[in-house]
Amino acid sequence: MATTVRWKRRPEGSNWGEFGPGDQLGRLNLITPERVRAAVAEVREGRRFCLSLPLDFPGGTAINATRLPPRLMPVMEGNQPNMNFPYSRKNPRHRDVLCDDQVLLTLQYSTQWDALAHIGQEFDADDDGEAEIVYYNGFRAGEDIAGPVEYRPDGTQVETGQETGARALGVENMARAGLQGRGVMIDFKAHYGEERVLVGYDALMRILEKDRVAVEPGDLVCIRTGFDEMLLSMNRQPDAAKLRGSFAALDGRDKGLHRWITESGLVALASDNIAVEGTPARACEDEHCTALPLHELCLFKLGVYLGEFWHLSELADWLRAHGRSRFLLTAPPLRLPGAVGSPVTPVATV
Repeated sequence: MATTVRWKRRPEGSNWGEFGPGDQLGRLNLITPERVRAAVAEVREGRRFCLSLPLDFPGGTAINATRLPPRLMPVMEGNQPNMNFPYSRKNPRHRDVLCDDQVLLTLQYSTQWDALAHIGQEFDADDDGEAEIVYYNGFRAGEDIAGPVEYRPDGTQVETGQETGARALGVENMARAGLQGRGVMIDFKAHYGEERVLVGYDALMRILEKDRVAVEPGDLVCIRTGFDEMLLSMNRQPDAAKLRGSFAALDGRDKGLHRWITESGLVALASDNIAVEGTPARACEDEHCTALPLHELCLFKLGVYLGEFWHLSELADWLRAHGRSRFLLTAPPLRLPGAVGSPVTPVATV
């Protein structure tokens, strides 16, 4: 791991450098063996819940026009598809039959993790008066996160000839760390139903107090809104306007909420909705601001991971019925080097 400090100036409210100048894990550093043992201690019944939607949900492109549903295809051997393929075609003595497939998959189409390379910012990390594109802990566009074109400040773009991929902060770091820890459920639907409301710090604290939910350093926080149930009921034909106009979501502009995320020591925020935070965000009062303020805070500043489109309702209902909010969460992404996000099949054990 590199030891060079990549910045002279770090963003206000960030923790860059606190886990070392070459750190690529962010808050995952807080899931220590002691925290894992505490998570395992939450398992009392051995019951498991799958927290992933089928990966062909939401369906179509109504929710995000650039993210396409998966396309499953057989592996081809010449002009022969390896699906129900009898080996006797090669050797009449063999009776084996082969199925072998491949998929064209948009990695953040359905239930997903955002890696730390997913969101960066134009920020003057060199403290030379000119902003450059940087990511968590000062990793750089082009040098560390490569794309086929370079977007220049004058509005032009030029081909780089580089292969696309995150040479740093890729999702494989999450996988290699073995993402497992204590999950904590916060149930917005139990308090707001299907009402569309942005939840800031004060409202969140009332929910935590009423439901006796405690969030500690190293926890993986899950927020159930009810979005997943409505999405599943639409059966791959999502009504984007109805979905976006329903259910509570975190208010990404709320400064108190930012302080709580920073001070709580939580490692990840996962929700059943589109972006964890309410989108579009409330209007920005500053001259320059971010379109996704919680993404900026979590991924860019703090190294906190975001999970979207998780299937949380069945688990949330079970926990509420049993007077619990904590569970063991096992949720590694694909160990796909260079990817900036990944589908995930999280498992909660209670």
